[in-house]
Amino acid sequence: MNGADSLGLATWWSEQISALTLFGLNFGHPESLALLALLPLWFLWQRKRESQRRTIPFSRAAVLAAGPRPSLRWVKWLPWLRMLAIAGVILAVAQPRSGARAERVNSDGIDIALTVDISSSMLAEDFQPQNRMEVAREKLKRFVLGRKTDRVGLIAFSGEALTQVPLTTDYPVVLAAIDNLQVGQLEDGTAIGTAIATAANRLRNSPGRSRVMVLLTDGENNRGAIDPRTAAQAAGTFGIRIYTIGVGSEGMAPVPVGRGLFGLRYENRPVKIDEPLLTEIASSTGGRYFRAKDAAALQAIYEQIDQLERSAVEAKAFIRYTERFRWPLLFGLAALCAELWLRARRGVLP
Repeated sequence: MNGADSLGLATWWSEQISALTLFGLNFGHPESLALLALLPLWFLWQRKRESQRRTIPFSRAAVLAAGPRPSLRWVKWLPWLRMLAIAGVILAVAQPRSGARAERVNSDGIDIALTVDISSSMLAEDFQPQNRMEVAREKLKRFVLGRKTDRVGLIAFSGEALTQVPLTTDYPVVLAAIDNLQVGQLEDGTAIGTAIATAANRLRNSPGRSRVMVLLTDGENNRGAIDPRTAAQAAGTFGIRIYTIGVGSEGMAPVPVGRGLFGLRYENRPVKIDEPLLTEIASSTGGRYFRAKDAAALQAIYEQIDQLERSAVEAKAFIRYTERFRWPLLFGLAALCAELWLRARRGVLP
């Protein structure tokens, strides 16, 4: 066998030992279990030794009568008790434990703030058969479902901005919050600068190597005291990359303006998206601007952002073991105490 074969065999044996399980337990030091194979040999040797010591010559019977009286009925248990004591100690040294091993995996992990416009214009029905809000919710949920180790937060804005969910990996909570996004939850309008500042405040102290803001809007900045360009520059100083998405078809779009006798009343209104502003915001932070004119385009945009934001990081998942060495150790000590008790109480001759 050459050196490479020997190394391969040693590696294989090490892997088998590390993966050893017994009664649903694995072991921190499984190599110690090899000592159990020596116990039968020790037991046979001990039995042979005991049998050779059963005839003990004494010069005077009075000396034998004054000494301890052996009980051969109990002597035969002594090697068994000693072997059980040693076996218990060996099992304890092998460190039995339950639970999964800690695993080191390479994964993609970034911090993402999803910033969504919920102004009244998001009810425009140019994404038939759904309106912009319904399509945005659906595509956002699909994007979140594709996350594995990314931390995701949700910020809603219109005339003001509000954090719905801080950065978290609890994706069911994020999905539930997306489902709850409704037009009319906040004061109407489009405060893009306020939205960027609110999302940046969530991202600026995040521990991720990559900080990303995805801002979706269908209008022009017309509310808020914070200038969008100033907010974007501030976000860029914190290493936050902004991807902006303009949602809406071209030309005119039917927008609900009230209720009549036969349900909602619609008016065709021009689609106004400040694309130069959204482009400047994205480019100033190293991001990109996208235009979604229909549901398919919006889905494709989120897929592109998903591919652009892949930052490989090494994540180590720790799962605490439940140590089980106490039980075999207590068992071994109990067997040793029983042996000592028998030797003392039954007067076994040395």
